[in-house]
Amino acid sequence: MDRNSSRRQVAAMKQSLFDQGHLDEQFIQLEELQDDANPNFVEEIVTLYYRDSSRLISNLEQSLERNPLDFNKLDNIMHQFKGSSSSIGAKKVKAECTLFKEYCRTGNAEGCRKSFQQLKKEYAALRKKLEAYFQLARQVGSHETACRPNTILPLFPRKTTLSIMILKSKAQLLL
Repeated sequence: MDRNSSRRQVAAMKQSLFDQGHLDEQFIQLEELQDDANPNFVEEIVTLYYRDSSRLISNLEQSLERNPLDFNKLDNIMHQFKGSSSSIGAKKVKAECTLFKEYCRTGNAEGCRKSFQQLKKEYAALRKKLEAYFQLARQVGSHETACRPNTILPLFPRKTTLSIMILKSKAQLLL
């Protein structure tokens, strides 16, 4: 496969992540912060996300096993998870976090449990797809990652730029 067709394959793979609703505009904003000085920035941020969120998932699992459920504690943990998911543009995961938080607000234990199972499915599906995307992008050596997908996405104001800069600082401190 030649380099141009490989790059098209990377672009098509990313496009499918948007078309299937797995990612939102925040992912593009992260990619825009990637440069020659830190060409793996987005992958590093996503790796940090999965490392931190696995701890949150474990905390949620433990909290969901307790009887009665502490909805405030569950909501607080999910709030952290939702924020982390938002920071990488994990659209479906974030939506499931929102639903879970609503079940916490209404005291719906069964809804929390079902939503959590769906959240874990979305989380695992996104992880698998992003791992494949990053692997292919590394093979191609693609620096065209910040290209916007073909879908019509609203351009959000840069209100999230500060949180991205904080993430970038954290990533550099950990390196």
